[in-house]
Amino acid sequence: MTDQTRPLRVAIVGAGPAGIYAADALMKSDTAQDPGVSIDLYERMPAPFGLIRYGVAPDHPRIKGIITALHKVLDKPNIRLLGNLDYGTDFTLDDLNRFYDAVIFSTGANADRALNIPGVDLDGSYGAADFVSWYDGHPDVPREWPLEAEKVAVLGVGNVALDVARVLAKTGDELLPTEIPPNVYEGLRNNKAVEVHVFGRRGPAQAKFTPLELRELDHSPTIEVIVDPEDIDYDEGSEHARRTSKQVDMVANTLQDWAIRDVGNRPHKLFLHFFESPHEILGEDGKVVGLRTERTELDGTGNVRGTGKYRDWDVQAVYRAVGYLSQNIAQLPFDEQAGTVPNEAGRVLENEAGDGPQRFMPHTYVTGWIKRGPVGLIGHTKGDANETVANLLEDRSAGRLNTPEEPSEDAVVKFLEGKQLPYTTWQGWYRLDAHERSLGEAEGRERVKVVEREDMFRASEPHKA
Repeated sequence: MTDQTRPLRVAIVGAGPAGIYAADALMKSDTAQDPGVSIDLYERMPAPFGLIRYGVAPDHPRIKGIITALHKVLDKPNIRLLGNLDYGTDFTLDDLNRFYDAVIFSTGANADRALNIPGVDLDGSYGAADFVSWYDGHPDVPREWPLEAEKVAVLGVGNVALDVARVLAKTGDELLPTEIPPNVYEGLRNNKAVEVHVFGRRGPAQAKFTPLELRELDHSPTIEVIVDPEDIDYDEGSEHARRTSKQVDMVANTLQDWAIRDVGNRPHKLFLHFFESPHEILGEDGKVVGLRTERTELDGTGNVRGTGKYRDWDVQAVYRAVGYLSQNIAQLPFDEQAGTVPNEAGRVLENEAGDGPQRFMPHTYVTGWIKRGPVGLIGHTKGDANETVANLLEDRSAGRLNTPEEPSEDAVVKFLEGKQLPYTTWQGWYRLDAHERSLGEAEGRERVKVVEREDMFRASEPHKA
């Protein structure tokens, strides 16, 4: 049973928005009063913020502004950041159970969901997650990206597909004022793409774009957004979706307006195609030379069926933006198909449904995309965090949390030092942040992102408290 005369000790694995929101929920709870709560946020990268730093397009400062709110949480003295530490390699769940009353996993989703069509393994077929990591300066991906294709296909009609298409269609100079590192600028400056084709299997009313993200496509002076009038079609299910969702209706209206306007003369063309289901990525000598799609039609419910009519598109690269997928977490159960840790409202389930009575892993919880899958916007993870933390605190009241052998904050530091694991801190982030801003100031930009892990680590000066 948890000793309630000392602060509640909680480890959160993953310092992206989901993990930070969970820390905030704990700090705002009654538990934060005497005797208080003590939280350690573990992060695999040397810097915090996860998806915000490594999953949001660089020309979206509005979304990156969420960092301001996350900063305020991490500034709280009861929260400690321990960066550059990889769960499953540097430490285990058994290790965490030595030091904490409870553990929350918020490891997100950073891999691409599989698309099972012929040709996905061809040279020139890419996962969107890998491309996003490249243009966001992730240290664990190659520094160069092949951008030789003049005509490119993007599969998917969500915001990630729009980000990928927009970055491919913009010029390097348009993106230079953002925080992109030098290697990304050089790659995009030499990008040969002049046509980008975005393909959706269903219709305009089923697109997963948010209205603002969609409209931003048309703001670039170099990108001509083109929609075929024949792709504007609605059935009863689609009309219902428009009537019951303001966002769906706004997206549909924007697409309609683009379909009926005259095509302008901006140098880069970005086509939004609907009712085209990817059937095969075409190859020659191991390289992408085209995309074959099957035309679909609405079935009355908002879903579609194939028509048996196929079309080949002249493209030399294909980017698959069909969804993110979380990766297995050591010592936790994992649903490979859903890409989530089985859970009930954030409590980790030890056994799959149907294998007898449900059993929960003691004092082990999940939040964010590893809990519910990679759907929704960043702000939706707040609700996840609140639900998970509420159940954690309920378990505490019922005496169901862990009794750690070494609950002091110093014990964790001794453990890391004993294993000779160098780690970064929140104070180190401030130093890295100042360094990136100084790099940007020299070029008249807000910041220039540091890419190399060693350079991030050095700028953080981890030996300083």
